[in-house]
Amino acid sequence: MVALTGGLTAGAEKRHSEDVKAEVTMTPMSQAPASFLERLSARWSGHHTLLCVGLDPDPARLPRPLIGRPRALFEFCRDIVESTADLACAFKTQEAYFCANRAQDQLEEIIRYIHQHHPGVPVILDGKVGDIGPTAEQYAKEAFERYRADAVTLSPLMGFDSIEPFLRHPHHGAFLLCRTSNAGGSQLQMLDVGGERLFERIARLTVTEWNLNGQVGLVVGATYPTELARVRQIAPDLPLLVPGIGAQGGDIDATLAAGLDTAGAGLVINSSRAILYAGSGESFALEARAAAVETRDRIEAARERLVALSSDRE
Repeated sequence: MVALTGGLTAGAEKRHSEDVKAEVTMTPMSQAPASFLERLSARWSGHHTLLCVGLDPDPARLPRPLIGRPRALFEFCRDIVESTADLACAFKTQEAYFCANRAQDQLEEIIRYIHQHHPGVPVILDGKVGDIGPTAEQYAKEAFERYRADAVTLSPLMGFDSIEPFLRHPHHGAFLLCRTSNAGGSQLQMLDVGGERLFERIARLTVTEWNLNGQVGLVVGATYPTELARVRQIAPDLPLLVPGIGAQGGDIDATLAAGLDTAGAGLVINSSRAILYAGSGESFALEARAAAVETRDRIEAARERLVALSSDRE
């Protein structure tokens, strides 16, 4: 496991020390909030972070010291977790990278590790599943009982039937694909469906009919700030999982201006590759931390400006 202080600037060391102290004092295991949304809210307010660190361990891009190691995916993610946990409101594990490499056991292991060592930081399992009936029930069991994830991403294309089995787990969360960050999403999500676009219909159904227990959020890409603002207008209080900053080029200032809720939070802004692969040598975890610090600080600076501007207007 990497040492976290070597190679950091004095300022970064001080910020890291303060953040670690806050994590230890504010979210001990015995006091961690019970539900996913409670835990997420505690990270937003208590740790002043909207940054979600994506764990997408690509074997072709692993740092040189880990190449060829039998538990390389776990070890890589573990060191990223240790270098960024105090900066994150959540971790998002991408299921496909583990499954494609016959490493589901390592996915279980990294989620268990996060829960044991950083119990205040929730874990989102990113699988984007979408099925119905008994099959959906099995997907929910896999996510919440096998992997012990705190939340999942789902495709709502098959309607509420594909969502309801996950809502039977009241302490967990679900983010529904709404207006995704990829260009191809426009082929369906921008279609007119009776006077509104499909992504607007998904947002409206989520708010009015699907969010039975207050567990549901939406996935909206940072690459489309206009649509993000529209989703926030329709769903003023829902948490939004926002991919697309970093390697995909989404603008942080535009994202926050469009997506912050009335409390100045409500966003889970994911960055994966820009953080994970900031370095490729022995110091990869320190370089990942530096990238995460920069991203978190840019998000917080933009948030502070927008909150101050809103206060001035009032």
